Amino acid sequence: MLLPVQENHFRDYPPEARRVATGHMELLRKLPAAFTPLLLQQIQAYDWRFPAERRDIDRQLRFLKSLAEAERRRLLTGFEQLKLPPRLLDAKWASTPVEFSEQLSHHLWTTGQIDAFHEASETYLKAVFAALPEQPPAAPRLGIAVIGKGVERNTYSLFRKLRPHGTRFTSVNPADGLKTLLAHVEARATAHPAPFDHWYVDGGQAEPVSHPNLASISYHGLEQHRLALLRKTNSAIQSGIAGPKELLSLLHGLQPEEIGFAAKGRDGAILNHFATSLLTSGSGTQIFSTSFVQWATRELWRRAQPLTMLARFAPRQRLRPMNELLSGDERNVEMDAPGALIDADLGAYYMWLGQQRLSGAEQSSFLIWFEDHAEAFVVAPALARNTESNARVDMRWLLAQTS
Repeated sequence: MLLPVQENHFRDYPPEARRVATGHMELLRKLPAAFTPLLLQQIQAYDWRFPAERRDIDRQLRFLKSLAEAERRRLLTGFEQLKLPPRLLDAKWASTPVEFSEQLSHHLWTTGQIDAFHEASETYLKAVFAALPEQPPAAPRLGIAVIGKGVERNTYSLFRKLRPHGTRFTSVNPADGLKTLLAHVEARATAHPAPFDHWYVDGGQAEPVSHPNLASISYHGLEQHRLALLRKTNSAIQSGIAGPKELLSLLHGLQPEEIGFAAKGRDGAILNHFATSLLTSGSGTQIFSTSFVQWATRELWRRAQPLTMLARFAPRQRLRPMNELLSGDERNVEMDAPGALIDADLGAYYMWLGQQRLSGAEQSSFLIWFEDHAEAFVVAPALARNTESNARVDMRWLLAQTS
């Protein structure tokens, strides 16, 4: 049975998303009712998705169109067999696929069908990647984590989770370390120019950078947007109209302009939507700078799949009662640099794990530096694993090992 998808269902989609959706209506009508809205959820945000995400959507559509109808039905049988209530079969889901996705998730959990859905999704994605494999990156990926800003003395043992995978350096000359790292990132952006392929994420106030192909986002730079979001969240809680489910729907439905972002061309809109998603979907990203950096790096590896990422962790505020954290009042906040160092050490490990999930992981490199100190750790094809070196080196030498 063909799904009742009509062109007018996409009239409120952004221009590029509307073009993609209307250009594939014949295909969309032939897909299972439990699958099509999920694909449309990706398409609806096409205009402000990163280039890597748009390529992935295009790849899925090419793959689905290439299949004979019988082959496509066999591949998507798992979705076809899911039992959906009439309210989820209403054609209006084509206009609001995000709302459909939330309702579908709730229905699958409550009816015990979530495992069948995950199995169907895994089968589908495996088929896509097998037919149209990811292309290798234009250059080996490089991840850099700078941790421990503001910490003068440390007794915590760093890099423990990563030690089996690389070399620990204990006599690094810290002079001009951050400056050298930023210059190296800019050099990579010059050598391999492409939008959103090179990133600088800062958990505090970002160092000044100005390169057309180096995207930058910082916790301090989003302060007015964070506080606007916290005010909305606090207001909804205080009013008594928002329980956990309603609050989640409220946050996921917010548009960038509702928390103070202004459109600045296509790339600016993409960055604004990404920042909004960090603040509305990330766990603790609105109140802890370390959570902000960790979530940002995770999402950037997953979504933008960059060649280069430098993430600098900064001190975070100490824990306070939740009502104080959500109030948005940060006038007398006490910072916890030693606690942030421990958070950042683990965050750097998760950052490396995210890099390892991408194509070309075997050739990629990862560097962690304890800011303004002599400790660093490097994972690189040219370096030994589970090794420690007390050789006197500087940041340029360490970066040379990642090339």
